[in-house]
Amino acid sequence: MDKEYLKNLIYKVNGAVIEVHKALGPGLLESIYHKCLKKELTYRNISFKSEMLVPVYYREELVETELFCDLFVENCLVVELKAVEKVLPIHEAQLLTYMKLLEVPMGLIINFNCLNIFESGQKTYVNDLYRFLH
Repeated sequence: MDKEYLKNLIYKVNGAVIEVHKALGPGLLESIYHKCLKKELTYRNISFKSEMLVPVYYREELVETELFCDLFVENCLVVELKAVEKVLPIHEAQLLTYMKLLEVPMGLIINFNCLNIFESGQKTYVNDLYRFLH
Protein backbone atom coordinates (compact mmCIF):
# COMPACT_ATOMS: atom_id res chain seq x y z
CA MET A 1 0.00 0.00 0.00
CA ASP A 2 1.23 3.47 -0.90
CA LYS A 3 -0.25 6.97 -1.19
CA GLU A 4 -1.25 6.43 -4.82
CA TYR A 5 -3.09 3.21 -3.96
CA LEU A 6 -4.99 4.98 -1.16
CA LYS A 7 -5.80 7.93 -3.41
CA ASN A 8 -7.28 5.59 -6.03
CA LEU A 9 -9.18 3.62 -3.40
CA ILE A 10 -10.73 6.78 -1.97
CA TYR A 11 -11.70 7.82 -5.50
CA LYS A 12 -13.47 4.47 -6.00
CA VAL A 13 -15.22 4.61 -2.63
CA ASN A 14 -16.33 8.19 -3.29
CA GLY A 15 -17.77 7.05 -6.61
CA ALA A 16 -19.84 4.46 -4.79
CA VAL A 17 -20.94 7.06 -2.24
CA ILE A 18 -22.02 9.44 -5.00
CA GLU A 19 -24.08 6.70 -6.64
CA VAL A 20 -25.90 5.88 -3.39
CA HIS A 21 -26.51 9.54 -2.56
CA LYS A 22 -27.71 10.28 -6.10
CA ALA A 23 -30.20 7.41 -5.89
CA LEU A 24 -31.50 8.05 -2.37
CA GLY A 25 -30.83 11.70 -1.50
CA PRO A 26 -30.71 12.99 2.07
CA GLY A 27 -33.14 12.28 4.90
CA LEU A 28 -32.92 8.53 5.50
CA LEU A 29 -31.46 6.56 8.38
CA GLU A 30 -27.76 5.76 8.44
CA SER A 31 -28.56 2.03 8.38
CA ILE A 32 -30.26 2.38 4.98
CA TYR A 33 -27.28 4.17 3.45
CA HIS A 34 -25.00 1.55 5.00
CA LYS A 35 -26.89 -1.32 3.37
CA CYS A 36 -27.00 0.40 -0.01
CA LEU A 37 -23.32 1.37 0.10
CA LYS A 38 -22.39 -2.25 0.87
CA LYS A 39 -24.29 -3.30 -2.24
CA GLU A 40 -22.61 -0.61 -4.35
CA LEU A 41 -19.12 -1.54 -3.12
CA THR A 42 -19.88 -5.17 -3.93
CA TYR A 43 -21.06 -4.21 -7.45
CA ARG A 44 -17.75 -2.40 -7.91
CA ASN A 45 -15.67 -5.35 -6.64
CA ILE A 46 -14.28 -3.36 -3.71
CA SER A 47 -13.60 -5.63 -0.76
CA PHE A 48 -14.72 -4.53 2.69
CA LYS A 49 -15.75 -5.70 6.11
CA SER A 50 -18.95 -4.28 7.50
CA GLU A 51 -19.46 -3.47 11.18
CA MET A 52 -16.08 -4.96 11.92
CA LEU A 53 -15.10 -5.41 15.55
CA VAL A 54 -12.21 -3.08 16.33
CA PRO A 55 -9.72 -4.71 18.72
CA VAL A 56 -8.85 -2.73 21.84
CA TYR A 57 -5.72 -3.58 23.83
CA TYR A 58 -5.05 -2.29 27.30
CA ARG A 59 -1.67 -3.07 28.87
CA GLU A 60 -1.02 -5.44 25.96
CA GLU A 61 -4.16 -7.43 26.76
CA LEU A 62 -7.16 -7.69 24.45
CA VAL A 63 -10.22 -6.18 26.08
CA GLU A 64 -13.67 -7.48 25.22
CA THR A 65 -15.52 -4.56 23.67
CA GLU A 66 -18.33 -3.87 21.29
CA LEU A 67 -16.50 -1.27 19.23
CA PHE A 68 -17.41 -1.55 15.56
CA CYS A 69 -16.37 0.51 12.55
CA ASP A 70 -18.97 0.87 9.81
CA LEU A 71 -16.75 -0.21 6.91
CA PHE A 72 -13.15 -1.37 6.74
CA VAL A 73 -12.27 -1.18 3.05
CA GLU A 74 -9.47 -3.21 1.44
CA ASN A 75 -7.93 -3.66 4.92
CA CYS A 76 -6.51 -0.14 4.81
CA LEU A 77 -9.32 2.45 4.90
CA VAL A 78 -11.83 3.14 7.68
CA VAL A 79 -15.16 4.57 6.49
CA GLU A 80 -17.62 5.94 9.02
CA LEU A 81 -21.13 6.68 7.83
CA LYS A 82 -23.41 9.32 9.27
CA ALA A 83 -26.85 10.72 8.55
CA VAL A 84 -26.73 13.73 10.85
CA GLU A 85 -27.36 17.46 10.66
CA LYS A 86 -23.68 18.16 11.31
CA VAL A 87 -20.55 16.06 11.80
CA LEU A 88 -19.38 16.76 15.34
CA PRO A 89 -15.87 16.65 16.82
CA ILE A 90 -16.82 13.42 18.62
CA HIS A 91 -17.46 11.77 15.24
CA GLU A 92 -14.03 12.88 14.04
CA ALA A 93 -12.42 11.62 17.26
CA GLN A 94 -14.18 8.28 16.80
CA LEU A 95 -12.80 7.87 13.27
CA LEU A 96 -9.27 8.89 14.29
CA THR A 97 -9.37 6.38 17.16
CA TYR A 98 -10.48 3.60 14.81
CA MET A 99 -7.65 4.50 12.45
CA LYS A 100 -5.17 4.34 15.33
CA LEU A 101 -6.47 1.04 16.72
CA LEU A 102 -6.56 -0.57 13.26
CA GLU A 103 -3.17 0.94 12.37
CA VAL A 104 -4.30 2.47 9.09
CA PRO A 105 -3.24 5.85 7.67
CA MET A 106 -6.52 7.13 6.22
CA GLY A 107 -10.21 7.33 6.95
CA LEU A 108 -13.38 8.90 5.60
CA ILE A 109 -16.46 10.31 7.24
CA ILE A 110 -19.44 10.30 4.91
CA ASN A 111 -22.50 12.26 5.99
CA PHE A 112 -25.42 11.39 3.72
CA ASN A 113 -27.68 14.05 5.23
CA CYS A 114 -26.68 16.83 2.83
CA LEU A 115 -27.71 18.15 -0.57
CA ASN A 116 -24.26 17.85 -2.18
CA ILE A 117 -22.10 15.04 -0.82
CA PHE A 118 -18.80 16.77 -1.66
CA GLU A 119 -19.67 20.26 -0.50
CA SER A 120 -20.50 19.17 3.02
CA GLY A 121 -20.88 15.39 3.19
CA GLN A 122 -17.41 13.91 2.82
CA LYS A 123 -14.15 14.51 4.65
CA THR A 124 -10.85 12.64 4.43
CA TYR A 125 -8.60 12.18 7.45
CA VAL A 126 -4.97 11.11 7.75
CA ASN A 127 -2.82 10.29 10.74
CA ASP A 128 0.92 9.99 11.41
CA LEU A 129 1.11 6.66 9.57
CA TYR A 130 0.35 8.47 6.32
CA ARG A 131 3.68 10.33 6.47
CA PHE A 132 5.59 7.06 6.20
CA LEU A 133 3.90 5.93 2.99
CA HIS A 134 5.61 6.39 -0.36
